Amino acid sequence: MKIFILFFMLANLIFASNISVFKVEGMHCPLCTTAVKKAIKELDGVQKVSARLNTKEVSVIYDEKLKIDEILKAIKTTSYEGVEISTKPYEK
Repeated sequence: MKIFILFFMLANLIFASNISVFKVEGMHCPLCTTAVKKAIKELDGVQKVSARLNTKEVSVIYDEKLKIDEILKAIKTTSYEGVEISTKPYEK
């Protein structure tokens, strides 16, 4: 039983995830949100992306190995600027 618990704790550390919220001004239609989501989803380590047009916010759940700067660069490839609002550990 102790080995199982130790393995579970180690797996959580290895596969730890974060959730970040970004403000992406300029998104004004569903096509905009789709383009931003697609660019972010192409990054290694991204688990889930959701975008809300009414608040112009994008939420990203991703592996800890992925850096915020990489997500911001992906957003920039769509001609939009992203600003990190918050980041915290993601708990399933």
